[in-house]
Amino acid sequence: MITLLIILATCVVSIVAFRNQRLLDDLILWPPALSRSREYYRLVTYGLVHADGGHLFFNMISLYFAGRIMEQFFAAAMGPLGFLTFYIGALVFSILPSYMANRQNAAYRSLGASGAVSAILFAFILLAPWSRIYLIVVPMPAILYGVLFVAYSIYMDKRGGDNVNHSAHLWGALYGVIFTVALKPAALLSFIASLTQPRL
Repeated sequence: MITLLIILATCVVSIVAFRNQRLLDDLILWPPALSRSREYYRLVTYGLVHADGGHLFFNMISLYFAGRIMEQFFAAAMGPLGFLTFYIGALVFSILPSYMANRQNAAYRSLGASGAVSAILFAFILLAPWSRIYLIVVPMPAILYGVLFVAYSIYMDKRGGDNVNHSAHLWGALYGVIFTVALKPAALLSFIASLTQPRL
């Protein structure tokens, strides 16, 4: 239920913001708004707005498939709002390094739920590394997807120039793993054991 509510809220706000520049400007992560006006809510609301329909669709479809599974895990471990707590924490954690690096840069802006979605995907990979994930239409083990995702994100983060915050993807992935292991330490041992028993 929480997953669907997050998707609904994100879709509604993003679609409205596509045609409402003022709303977009009020929600997007813009460093001067935090340092000058203390609008710290932007560390979360930037995840409600997206660059375009494709950006929104890819994030929400990924959230739909992995989020429903991880919501059950976090609800069992933390209660009914466990997944929402994890998701909001992922939004903040994944963007903080970019914000700190650009806090004096008035030209910097960031938006989209990609960092939080990465956290969910990597929490899922930790729990079920040999589950099948589809990269567009190509099926592959979740662990392989994770390796390719990290390698691509590191490469593109160093290369730059595509207006995508690959750093947030990486920090989100790290958050997903750290949070899940801290909540359930046995998950790390289970993950390592699973790697020795591949199921392709």
